Amino acid sequence: MTQRDYYEVLGVERSADDAALKAAYRKLALRFHPDRNAGDKEAEEKFKEAAEAYGVLTDPQKRAAYDRFGHQGLQGAGAAGGPGFDPSVFADFSDILGDFFGFGDLFGGARGRRRGPQRGEDVRYDLTIELEDAVRGANIDVQIPRLDPCVRCSGNGAEPNDGLTVCPVCRGRGEVVYQQAFLSVRRTCGQCNGKGQIIRRPCTQCKGEGFSRGERKLKITVPAGVDSGTRLKLHAEGHPGKSGARPGDLYVVLRVNDHPVFQRHEGDLHCAVPVNIAQAALGAEVNLVTFDGPQRVKIPEGVQSGSEIRLPRLGVPNLNGGGRGDVVVHVQVRTPTKLSREQRRAMEHLRDMLPEENDPGDKGLLDKFKELFT
Repeated sequence: MTQRDYYEVLGVERSADDAALKAAYRKLALRFHPDRNAGDKEAEEKFKEAAEAYGVLTDPQKRAAYDRFGHQGLQGAGAAGGPGFDPSVFADFSDILGDFFGFGDLFGGARGRRRGPQRGEDVRYDLTIELEDAVRGANIDVQIPRLDPCVRCSGNGAEPNDGLTVCPVCRGRGEVVYQQAFLSVRRTCGQCNGKGQIIRRPCTQCKGEGFSRGERKLKITVPAGVDSGTRLKLHAEGHPGKSGARPGDLYVVLRVNDHPVFQRHEGDLHCAVPVNIAQAALGAEVNLVTFDGPQRVKIPEGVQSGSEIRLPRLGVPNLNGGGRGDVVVHVQVRTPTKLSREQRRAMEHLRDMLPEENDPGDKGLLDKFKELFT
């Protein structure tokens, strides 16, 4: 039987690089694969021919011999399937065809996905904390719902001693071997999921699940500087794994409650401090309780409503290190709404003594007015 030129088989130029060879081979393999052409001998031969051509042209030594001497240069270099045929080419299927035909399972090896022991599932726990905890850090005891391995069956789901039996499909090997077209392939046993054993008598305590439901008491360390949405990872504190695999992880997602005094903006803590008109005019010192204890805030003489006073490094610590934010005091000058007779006389006297400053064209007032509409 006359063999076709390998470059012609793949439909590429003789100068084609590995990427072009791979793309051409993938196209032909998808088209002529036996799973898509059941019982079609011609398609099967074309599939084998494409695999043979790809195996030769992607091997530098074989390609050099083929380019110089043609098929005669490959005599003795091949195995089953004709001159130059290399069954190891099928190890590339999981790269070339991906999971299109499930080759990740069919061909096993490093690329195969075996089901054996399965890592436990991760668990999410939502934890609400106070702003003080976010600023100072805290250790908080919580009860986490979780699954634990069943004590009676040690997590295998079967009655002790005689609850397990050898899988009748794979006979304890955990995988099955069968013929697909011209290939002998291995696959994880679907009956026992690769364990080699199946449950004959389910555990009477966990009903075959292998787990019991309960709660676990944990101490969560909340570092200073966290915010709503911060996620803390606790390694191996999730659900237990199957067949002895390691547990999953626990992810604690934080939510910080609103505070009656302070509002957080990034690393700064903002608050409003009211002062009366006399304190605003003459200056004063007022007390403010922060998360670092009481602080004396100096109100400068002649302060205007809305002015800001910063207390450095009394805000929220940086979660990744590098200092703290500030406490930002917003001064609010409050005008009294009810006056005693004595207060009224004093205010009237003050009014008569102060100059009238009601000119709409006053630059300071005009600038503030413009800010309202820009």
